[in-house]
Amino acid sequence: MREHRDSDRLYLNRRRLLKAAGATVVCCLLPARRSFGANDLTGRLAAYMVASRDRVLPDRVLLDAKHRILDTVAAMVSGSALPPGVMATRFIRTQGGTAEASVLASNIKTTAINAALVNGMLAHADESDDFEAVTKAHPGSATVPAALAMAEKEHRGGLEMIRAVALGYDVGCRFLLALGPDLVRRTHRGAEGYSATMAAMAAAASLARFDENRMRYAISYAAQQVSGLWSWVDDNDHIEKAFDFGGMGARNGVTAAVMVQAGFTGVHDVLGGTHNLIQALSTEPKPEALLADLGSRYFVSESGIKTFPVGYPNQAPLDAFLKLSREHDLTPAKVDRIVVHLPEDAVRIVSNSQMSDVNCQYLMATALVDGGVSFAHAHSREHMTEPQIRAAMERINVIGDPKLNDPAAPRGGLVEVVLKDGRTVSKHTRFPPGTKENPLDTETLNAKARDLMVPVMGSQRTEAAIRQLNQLEQVEDMSELIRSVFTA
Repeated sequence: MREHRDSDRLYLNRRRLLKAAGATVVCCLLPARRSFGANDLTGRLAAYMVASRDRVLPDRVLLDAKHRILDTVAAMVSGSALPPGVMATRFIRTQGGTAEASVLASNIKTTAINAALVNGMLAHADESDDFEAVTKAHPGSATVPAALAMAEKEHRGGLEMIRAVALGYDVGCRFLLALGPDLVRRTHRGAEGYSATMAAMAAAASLARFDENRMRYAISYAAQQVSGLWSWVDDNDHIEKAFDFGGMGARNGVTAAVMVQAGFTGVHDVLGGTHNLIQALSTEPKPEALLADLGSRYFVSESGIKTFPVGYPNQAPLDAFLKLSREHDLTPAKVDRIVVHLPEDAVRIVSNSQMSDVNCQYLMATALVDGGVSFAHAHSREHMTEPQIRAAMERINVIGDPKLNDPAAPRGGLVEVVLKDGRTVSKHTRFPPGTKENPLDTETLNAKARDLMVPVMGSQRTEAAIRQLNQLEQVEDMSELIRSVFTA
C-alpha cells in the first residue's frame, strides 16, 4: 500500500508541476524533473504520455485532431455496410463479453478490446481513412477506434479523448521513424500494423490515466504484440487489410491498456533495455526519433485526409486528371491514352491491384468514363468488369517515376493525357487536397462525412453526429455521445 501511496503522491506532484508550466516541449517537460538514464527511452516516453493528459494543445492542433476523429468515425460508419465491416460485426456478435464499449452502427456492446477490434476494421473497411505521408501509415484507423473504446469504457470527456488521439498519432508515427519505415517494408513487414499497435496503446493508456510506471508496462505489452507482414498487398477482398491496418492495432493497444488496468506488471524499459524492441526490429535504428520534437510537432496535423474513397497513392493522379478533364472537356472519344507517373514505391501497391478501390487503372478509367469516382463505383467489382471501363483501362499505363521519389511530396502524381488530335496535356499534383500543405476546411470535411454516413445512419442522426464531433471538446461523457448517436 505504501508503494501505491508514494506513486500516487508522485503522480499528483507531477500534475501540479505540469499545470504550472503549461504547454511546453518535451525537452522541458521531462528530463528537467526526472533523472532518466541516457538510454531510458521508455521512461522518457512514458513521462510524456502521462503529461499529455493535461497538455493544452495549440488551437490548430485541436482542430486538426477533431477533423481526424470525424473523418475516421465517418469511415467507420460507412465501413459497417461494406464486406469487411459486415464480417467483423458478425464475428464479434458471437463473442459476447462484458458490455463496456459499442460497435458503431450496431446494437452490439461488448468488451473494449472487442469493440476496438471491430471498429478498427470498420475504419479501414474501405480507403476513406487518413494517411501519413512520411511514414505511409494510416494512424486514424487504429488510434480513433482504440480511443473511442476506452473513452466509452471509462466515461471520459471529449477533450480528454482529443488529447489521447493526438498522443496516439505522435507515438505511432514516431515509432516507425525510430525503426525506419522504408527499412521495415524492405524486410517484408507491414509498417502499418507496427505503428497502429503503438498508436492505439498510447491513446488507450492515456484514457486509462496511467501513472508513469503503468505507462511503462503498457508500452511493454504493446511492444510484445507489434507485428505485421507486407503481404497485405495480395489481399483481394480488403478484409485482411482492414484487420492489418486498423483492427489488429486497435485491439492490441486496448489489450495492453486493459491488462495493465487489471494489475499486470511488465518489463520496465522495453524500448532501451536488454533485447529491446527497437534493436529487435531495426538494423538501422534511430531511437531518438521516438522523442524528437514531441510537444512541438504534432503528427495529427500532418496526416492527409482523403478527398476520394480510394487508396492514397491514387489521390494525386485522380486530382490531376479531374482538373485536366474539366480544363479540356475530356471524354473517352477524345483520349488516346493516359500515362500515370507515380513514385516508384507506389506502383506495386496500386497498379492492377485486385482491390477496386486501390487499382489505379480502374479508378482512372472510371474517372474518364464517368467524369468522377463515386463511392459506389470505387467499391464495385461489377463496374470494374463493364466493357467501356475495361476498354478504358487498356489505354492507361501506370509507371514508376524516379523524379517523383520526393521526400517532401512522397505521394505526388503526374498525369499525361495523349489526345487523339495529337496533343498531350499534363498536370502534376504534388499535394492533393487534404494534405497539410493543402488542408480541407471544416465544411468540406463535413460534406465528406455526410456522404459517408447518411446512407447508413440517415440525415438526422448524421447531422447530430457531425455537430457534436465538431464541438467534441465540449462533450462531457463520450459514452453518452456514442449511445445517443452511433448505436443502432
